[in-house]
Amino acid sequence: MKLQQNLLDYISHSLLATNETISVAESVTSGLLQFSFSQMQNASLFYKGGMTTYTVDEKVKVLNIDRKEAEECDGVSQTIADKMALSIAKLFSTDWSIAVTGFVTPIRSSGYNLFSFFSIGYKNEVILSKKIELHHKTQAENAQWYYAEFILGCFKSELNQVSILK
Repeated sequence: MKLQQNLLDYISHSLLATNETISVAESVTSGLLQFSFSQMQNASLFYKGGMTTYTVDEKVKVLNIDRKEAEECDGVSQTIADKMALSIAKLFSTDWSIAVTGFVTPIRSSGYNLFSFFSIGYKNEVILSKKIELHHKTQAENAQWYYAEFILGCFKSELNQVSILK
């Protein structure tokens, strides 16, 4: 599967035009967002990096997520995504941040559903926080790609909003 090139180009041009930077914290997409940013033209000028924290332990240790809170929801909630976004922006000192956590296989702790929570941060504030729900029979790889592309589409919209307000 491949992401739309025009989406990647738009994001890179927007970040270059505003001279702003971005970092990413992923769980459920397991590096697809980081990969996507690395494929953008002139990525090294705006993409500072990211990390995949797939387990509760790593979210706690690396992104300073509260252990009790994370264990109560298996590391998947809107609050966790929000905190991941703020933490990664602080770690990498970026203007923008994206974080995502969720499920790509139906398991007991997900109620046998597929969903993710993602957050987009800008200037140390969460400006978009959403839940994505998929059909429980969606293949794991397809779910990961769908989450990544949907999140990048939302990021494009947020870039538009911020540029209009400037």
